Amino acid sequence: MQDTMKSVARATGALARFALWVAGIGLVLMTVFIAAQVFWRYVLNDSIIWTEPASVMVMGWFIFLGAAVGIREGYHLSFDVLLYMVPHRGKMVLYSISDVVVAGFGMGMIWFGTQLAVKTAGNQLPSLGISGAFDFLPLVGGGVLIVLFSAERIARRLAGMPTARFGDDPIEDM
Repeated sequence: MQDTMKSVARATGALARFALWVAGIGLVLMTVFIAAQVFWRYVLNDSIIWTEPASVMVMGWFIFLGAAVGIREGYHLSFDVLLYMVPHRGKMVLYSISDVVVAGFGMGMIWFGTQLAVKTAGNQLPSLGISGAFDFLPLVGGGVLIVLFSAERIARRLAGMPTARFGDDPIEDM
């Protein structure tokens, strides 16, 4: 089981690195779009109509992709006071409950994000000329990754392997 989980961890690790690269590129793109808009507006006395909606859409991607990777690496918010008082086995149970709740949140993102995308698919974003569904794809994509990474954390724990938690010693990169 641990060999299988190491293979899964390598694959999800590669997916997480890819998601971080996409998020980083999105952050840079958003910065360039906003800087261009400021330059056009205040230096050239003109305006680029597509920079604001494109920046918001790109921001959705880097926020949700980054949040999903944060889930995988154990950087999500948690209330850890009880964890200082329970034995190791109890901590593992509470960590797993937390991961199940986070996965449920990710499923909600997928479900409701898909509904929003379907309802807005017929609308066109005027300044970009694309379907309104594109505004909600980051929500769905981030939800898919959150569910996947939460399931990986639970499976790793069941296989007796460590999972990253913020503040813990770093685990070996697989």
